[in-house]
Amino acid sequence: MFTKKLGTSALTAAIVFFAPALALAAEEGAKGANNFDVRMYAALGAGCDIGLGVLGGALGQGRAAASALEGISRNPGAAARIQTPMILGLALIESLVLLAFVIAFFLQGIAKG
Repeated sequence: MFTKKLGTSALTAAIVFFAPALALAAEEGAKGANNFDVRMYAALGAGCDIGLGVLGGALGQGRAAASALEGISRNPGAAARIQTPMILGLALIESLVLLAFVIAFFLQGIAKG
């Protein structure tokens, strides 16, 4: 199980770090190295940005709520002390999702030209 997670993480890291290098490896004046490439990658980045932002936010909020509910079920007397930080944490997670949404709109504006 650990090796599968490690392999997936290594593949993801390789894609994240080496894909930009491949995009910038074209020679100046080479065929295809033009303004349309920038727009294409901006559109791709906008789609990936909002997708990963929502996925990460949903997973984070689900885990925070599950942990808070488990803590409350184990100690109902501490519900008020658990609920307030949970709501604050959920608001901060949601603000990061909204930031990803704004960045996706900026990238979409670049993609339109």
